Amino acid sequence: MAEIDAATVVKLRKMSGQGMMDCKKALEESNGNLEEAMTILRKKGLTTLTKRADRETTEGRVRCSVDRNGKLAAMATLCCETDFVANSDDFIFAGEALNNYILACPSDNSIEELLKTEIGGKSLSQLITETVSKIGEKIKIGDYAKISLQGPGHIASYVHFNGKIGVLVQYETSTQAVADNAQFQAIAKDIAMHVAAINPISLDKTGIAADVIERERAIAAEQVKDKPANIIDKIVDGKMNKFFAENCLLSQGFVKDEKVPVEKVLADTAKAAGGTAKIKTFVRFAIG
Repeated sequence: MAEIDAATVVKLRKMSGQGMMDCKKALEESNGNLEEAMTILRKKGLTTLTKRADRETTEGRVRCSVDRNGKLAAMATLCCETDFVANSDDFIFAGEALNNYILACPSDNSIEELLKTEIGGKSLSQLITETVSKIGEKIKIGDYAKISLQGPGHIASYVHFNGKIGVLVQYETSTQAVADNAQFQAIAKDIAMHVAAINPISLDKTGIAADVIERERAIAAEQVKDKPANIIDKIVDGKMNKFFAENCLLSQGFVKDEKVPVEKVLADTAKAAGGTAKIKTFVRFAIG
């Protein structure tokens, strides 16, 4: 067995981020070969993932990134087993690196493609495996989405202070001047915060799944089954309208002024900026 000098151990530690003893053991096992030692350390991470495959990952952080020109934004959840690990330096470093991977990924929503994405010759999957080998806990990507603008508009992002809820909202505007207006962008951010706080099911009722509507109508009908038959349908319709108003983003009362619907807040702000605006889509991720 080749003698492993301290300088080589330090070099591997800088390359891998692993502890000195783990690096020394890997070098001893690889007879001093740095590349083989790195492979051994990665295998350690894969072994950990296999052993802890059934563990729940209910902690972690939402990572959100917007490119420099504001035309592309992406968001993902990096999940782990404990909040202790979520606050560790290694997990935070992996999360910061994830910001670059989610923008670089060619897919808009495929976690598989995201894991294959490479930066500097290293895939996200390799980065996660290396991080797992350091912390000894399961880590995975829970959710991933990317939004891009094709015309005038703005993408607002919001991550809650605890890092466990994140939102992207895509706005289409009549002109880019409206989207670039400071007051418009402030309201756009507030609406993203509204989505984080209120958690709407859909943008409007057309986006709610048919089975959900059917279930809610059945519940409403059950609640009024003892009413006169000739008014049951009317009461159920009223309950459904209330359900839509409470669960569809555009009709919800704005979080900063519940008397005014989000749709009106957006329309009034865009008008003051000299044009019109609409929300094309929104994405909300939550951990735990």
